Amino acid sequence: MAAAQPRKFESFRDFYPFYLEEHRNLTCRRLHFVGTGLVILLLAAALFSGNLWYLVAVPFAGYGFAWVGHFFFEHNRPATFKNPFYSLWGDFVMFKDMLLGRIDR
Repeated sequence: MAAAQPRKFESFRDFYPFYLEEHRNLTCRRLHFVGTGLVILLLAAALFSGNLWYLVAVPFAGYGFAWVGHFFFEHNRPATFKNPFYSLWGDFVMFKDMLLGRIDR
């Protein structure tokens, strides 16, 4: 049996509701929030200190927390595997929405 084709999205506006559906579990969202927050801090540390070694930790912080959330709590495959660019954008939008209280945190 052939694998299902990934869903195609015309715009990020179309993708974001799907992205939120893939992040219904509160623990998964919280892990995403921590990982995205660490990514922001690591990027700022690299920028302000000039120490580019901080950049090495960025993918581990971002993907590490998110993937633990998906594999152990959400029990689905991360959207990154299907839509990498929209998924990255979705991480930052969901982070902002959680900060603003638009999504439970």
